[in-house]
Order: sequence, then structure tokens, then C-alpha cells
Amino acid sequence: MNKTRRRGRSEFDTPWKRIVEGYFREFMAFFLPEAHDDIDWSRGHEFLDKELSRMARESEIGDRQMDKLVKVWKTGGDEQWVLIHADIQGDRQEQFESRMYTYQYRAYDLKKMVVVGLAILTDESPGWRPVAFRRTLWGSEVCYRFNTVKLLDYQNDLAALELSDNPFAVVVLAHLKAKETRTDAEARYQAKWRLMRTLYQRGFSRNRIIDLFTFVDWVLALTDAFEERFWDELKQFEESRKMPYITSVERIGQKRGRLEGRLEGKLEGRLEGKLEGKLEGKLEGKADALIALLQRRFGSDAESVRSRVTGAEAQDLELWLDRILDADSLHGVFQ
Repeated sequence: MNKTRRRGRSEFDTPWKRIVEGYFREFMAFFLPEAHDDIDWSRGHEFLDKELSRMARESEIGDRQMDKLVKVWKTGGDEQWVLIHADIQGDRQEQFESRMYTYQYRAYDLKKMVVVGLAILTDESPGWRPVAFRRTLWGSEVCYRFNTVKLLDYQNDLAALELSDNPFAVVVLAHLKAKETRTDAEARYQAKWRLMRTLYQRGFSRNRIIDLFTFVDWVLALTDAFEERFWDELKQFEESRKMPYITSVERIGQKRGRLEGRLEGKLEGRLEGKLEGKLEGKLEGKADALIALLQRRFGSDAESVRSRVTGAEAQDLELWLDRILDADSLHGVFQ
């Protein structure tokens, strides 16, 4: 099939999560500079995944992968928590303000810590701008204000984004272009190609280029035909600049993210590194998952091992699933 790969909400959560975790300091400088300038970055920062999970569980908020709770230190020496809530949903959310407030009071109840809330809104509703939770009754009032950034607002200053050396300028551009080119395959290809060229022109390091390209490649998914064209032109472009950054190894890395959500529940968790995550379901489900991955990696050649896969034991299936994204041949999977 020659269709653009579909992106669900959780699939956008994943690239946002990775880029925020990898470049948190730059994230704060771009979206909340006042806080960035008051943080003592020499003391580092810590993602409080356990605390956030506990807060979400006790509040029946549910597991939201892109909600991040981060411990930082102010320049004066005080500990501070920062809540990052990126709304990857395409429209407004019910009870959004209430959820932000719930995190706030749960954090205070847990550690007597006031959370600095930051909501990144990626929807397309100009009028939806939640900034506070407020309830009043008989002279009593509860009010919690949080910071809100609307990506839609950056449409008015695309030139500044293209000149910025902050990696999140690229992130915002990619997200805006993904929205803009949903129904125009050629325009999406041109947008992705332009963004890729600018990664080199901005003077980013090799690792930063690869990390940002992972995000761009994920959100600006192309049809099969355009993707092949893109990789051909990228190879020529890198050779002309003597900067072969996105090699076949990195390309395989991009495909890890694309696999998420395509196996309809047969694979659970995030495909990171060496296929981290949990495999769920029956033995037959694991075999089907492996066959689907083999077909995507090695095409029609995968049919030659179908009977071996369907007749394998659970431990063999798990071993082969662990190997598949790093192997460069069928032999490498089944050796």
C-alpha cells in the first residue's frame, strides 16, 4: 500500500517524550525562558516518573506518557518541580484545567511541593486557551494558574523559527508542517526535505541532527513512494556535503518508532533501543507479531521462515523479536 502512515495520539506522544527528555534545558529555554534563567543547571535535573505515576494513579488521571514531572534547583538553592503537560490531541480536551490542578494539589499533598505547570497545546482551535482552574463558592476560592503555549501561534513567525538555533524551533516547525500538509503528499515531502536540509545548515552536531531527524521523520510521515525519493535525495545530499550522518543504521532506528501501534495490540510498550517494552498475548500473537516485523524488514524473504516462526517456543520468539531491529539479514535474526 502506498499510503501515508497514520499517527495516533500515543505515537505523537512518543517523539515528544524523547525530545523533551533528551533536550530538557533547551525545551525550557524555548517555551519558558523566565524559568530557564532561574534554574541552576549545574545541579542537573531529574525526571520524577515514579512520583508522576503515583499522582496519576491516585487521582484516576490515567497513564499519560507525555506528562512529565521534573525536579530542578533554583539559582537560590531551592528545590522546585516543573510539570510538563503536552496536549498531543488534535482538539480541545474536557476537564483539561481540572487535570492540571489535580497534578498540582497531588504534588503538594505528596511532597508539599508547588508545581510549575506548563501546557503545550498542539490543537487547531485558536479560541481554546486554558490558563487556569478556578472554583468559587460563598466567598471561598480556589485558583491555579499555569503557563500555556499554543503552537498555532508560531504560524505568525515562521521566519524566526527557521533562524533559531534552539532544537525546539525545529520541533515546532515539524509539528506545524505536519498539520498543514495532512492532505498534500507533495507539500509534505517538500516541507520535510527543507527541514532536513536546515538541520545541517544550522550547524547542529551529528547527534543532535540524528535526534531531531528522528522527530521530523516521525511526525512528517510520507507515502512509500515519497519516502524512497526522500532517502535517495538525502543520501546524495549527505555525500555532497561529506556528512553521512543518517546512515542505514540510523534509518533502522527511525523504523522502530513506526512499528509502534501497527501490530494492533500484539506489541505493548515503546520500541526504544533494542526493542524495549513488553510482549503481550498468547504464543500465536507473538508469532504473528514477529512475522509482521520480518515482512517489514525483509519483505517477501520472510515467507521462507513462516513455518519456523509459527512452530517455535515462546522463549525463541522473544529472542528473535529482540534481535530483529539490529539484524541486517534473516540469518542475523535466527542465528
